Amino acid sequence: MRQRLSSEPDRYRGRRRVPTPPRSRYAAVVTTAFVGAGVVALGAGAMPDAKSVSPSVLDELKAASTVSQDVAARVDSADRTSRDSDRAGGQESAETEVWLLPLDDYDFNTPYGMRWGKLHTGVDLVAPEGTPYVAIHAGTVTKAGWFGGYGYAVIVQHADGTEAIYGHSSALSVKEGQQVKAGDQLGLVGNTGHSYGSHLHLEVHVKGEPLDPVPFLKERNVDIKLQIEAVYG
Repeated sequence: MRQRLSSEPDRYRGRRRVPTPPRSRYAAVVTTAFVGAGVVALGAGAMPDAKSVSPSVLDELKAASTVSQDVAARVDSADRTSRDSDRAGGQESAETEVWLLPLDDYDFNTPYGMRWGKLHTGVDLVAPEGTPYVAIHAGTVTKAGWFGGYGYAVIVQHADGTEAIYGHSSALSVKEGQQVKAGDQLGLVGNTGHSYGSHLHLEVHVKGEPLDPVPFLKERNVDIKLQIEAVYG
């Protein structure tokens, strides 16, 4: 057996890494676990326990939640009401802008102007007796009954102050004070009053004075001669 001489150089002169004892690693793991548990415990301590809250506080929280829900419900209801009101207001506004023909089918007979030495203050629309006629515009019925030479007549006052007179009716379908929309039936064509045959006499008054219905209605997209209205045009 060969004996190593003291003068023989060392084959390995590097520094050896001393391994960590198993006990040290175990201690590090245990320490980490304890630290983590402490953090969790501190966090849990900061969180309020529902059991530790007094009943009065819980009641206040419930009441606040109920009030919040009630306020939200009221806001939602008010919002729906506002939308419905806006929708209804828009629909009503659109209806008040509508102008229509008074009859579905007729012959345009006598225009506005001088006739037999007198001013014919309206237009005559010839149609069979009993033919329904309607309001040319929305308004309030201020007259529904016998009206001198007009015979049985209906007068409707519009929101802008203008008036429409429908004369020589055989029967009336409305009463004084009634609100009507454009297209609502007012009565039936007839031959009452100073009339020479079954027809509807239509007049338009502005500030109490009669105007020619033809240009007046044309400005409102209704051509009473050609029987054209904006709804169908």
